[in-house]
Amino acid sequence: MLGWSDLGANREAGKTDATDVSGVPHAAQSGLLSGTRVATAFGWRPVQALAAGDRVLTFDHGLQPLADVTRRLVWTGTSAPPQRFWPLEIERGVLGNRGPFRIMPGQAVMIESDMAETMYGDPFALLPALALTQMTGVDRSPPPDGAEVVLLHFEEPQVVFTDHGMMFLCPATRNLLDYALGAAPADIYDILPPLEAQRLIAAIDRSGAMMSSAECPGGA
Repeated sequence: MLGWSDLGANREAGKTDATDVSGVPHAAQSGLLSGTRVATAFGWRPVQALAAGDRVLTFDHGLQPLADVTRRLVWTGTSAPPQRFWPLEIERGVLGNRGPFRIMPGQAVMIESDMAETMYGDPFALLPALALTQMTGVDRSPPPDGAEVVLLHFEEPQVVFTDHGMMFLCPATRNLLDYALGAAPADIYDILPPLEAQRLIAAIDRSGAMMSSAECPGGA
């Protein structure tokens, strides 16, 4: 893998979704906030600089090309968004992360923990970020005006690496109806249900167990 850099930082990703014609404000619940850097074939690159065809390093399948990239405003209303739509602010070290970062409440995050292995037989667990709000060092943070999230789409769901040592699930391009009709791939990732995710996080918080940061192959 080549040097880890901001290559392509000025390159524009997919177009931002327009506000609904009804005028009803919409809130993004998932996606990676602009400025988040992910591991690619050309190093760490900000998500807003990526485009379809760029190869991104994934947890299970190595470098995979992006099928599509879409951008959405975090909030399309003219007034401040309700607090339930605010991103989460994660302090350094809370999840084994090497630095503070922000994440949307509905974004699926992969953690590595001995407690997850004790409870589920696997140290890696995917859970909705909202479950993290009960942890010390996690708080809500209002998004700045015009804040955007970027959704990276692959042919199949993939987990990607970010430069603060975290891993996030990115969706497939196929329609969710495909999954309901049984057309989903056999290796689709399972996200813990909200109550189960809260139970895991509560157990980790009570035990004081450390979580590991993601080791990115070929990374810094």
